[in-house]
Amino acid sequence: MAKKPEKLWQTPADDALRWVRGTDLDALDESATPGWAGKRRDGEELMASRAPELADLQERLFAHGRTGGDRSVLLVLQGLDTAGKGGIVRHVVGMVDPQGVQHTGFGVPTEEEKEHGYLWRIRNALPRPGYLGVFDRSHHEQVLVVRVNRLEPQKTWRKHYRELNEFEAEVAASGTLIVKVALFVSAEEQKERLAERLERPDKHWKYDPGDIDVRSKLPQYIAAYQEMLDRTSTDVAPWYVVPANRKWYARLAVTELLTGALRSLELGWPPADFDVETEKARLAAS
Repeated sequence: MAKKPEKLWQTPADDALRWVRGTDLDALDESATPGWAGKRRDGEELMASRAPELADLQERLFAHGRTGGDRSVLLVLQGLDTAGKGGIVRHVVGMVDPQGVQHTGFGVPTEEEKEHGYLWRIRNALPRPGYLGVFDRSHHEQVLVVRVNRLEPQKTWRKHYRELNEFEAEVAASGTLIVKVALFVSAEEQKERLAERLERPDKHWKYDPGDIDVRSKLPQYIAAYQEMLDRTSTDVAPWYVVPANRKWYARLAVTELLTGALRSLELGWPPADFDVETEKARLAAS
């Protein structure tokens, strides 16, 4: 008898993907499927079966926020272009009710944002109680892009590791559960995905000539990611490293991480603040 898809996780996704300080990021196999013993078909079947539960858990969170609760969830998606962040948003976050989602993409800071500290725009985008917040890139760009492109002196950006940890500890203490996902594709896979964007007119809008410049700095980015993971993966805001050459696996992995995070909140449905039987009688008589 074939195993049920969920049984094909030999190691739970959160254990298989949680970053262990000192792991050599350079040795990551971007085509691997950590913890998963099934095939693509099995993964897609499991992901589809998770949709009702994920939607239910997110609705409970939304109801919790609408009735005075203080919990929220923040999904941070970090990765270079073509890593699949947009696909995660469409295929994973797309399984829940959009009215309970706050999605923010962080690009080059605007002139207004530059007038404030780098965490100002992050604070403004944090999910309100009851919401699932999604960050496409995040405050960690301050030790990635800023570092690699030398936008600040080393003595300045090195201070940000402590600031990032303190900030996330504050956010977690306020009731927000943080799930940080770093997506990685190989240089070869990235090249193929960029080539596809150039070949397809419907993908030209996604192509940025600057992506070629980023490719020339991949070793520097890997070094920056290595230190970021080592120094900002904490108990209250751990990093999960997801090999993303196989899009189906990356989406399945994030589905499992997000489902597990929402389950851990153990939220029930808010009790009625009115007498149900009385309202039934009133409705019947109306």
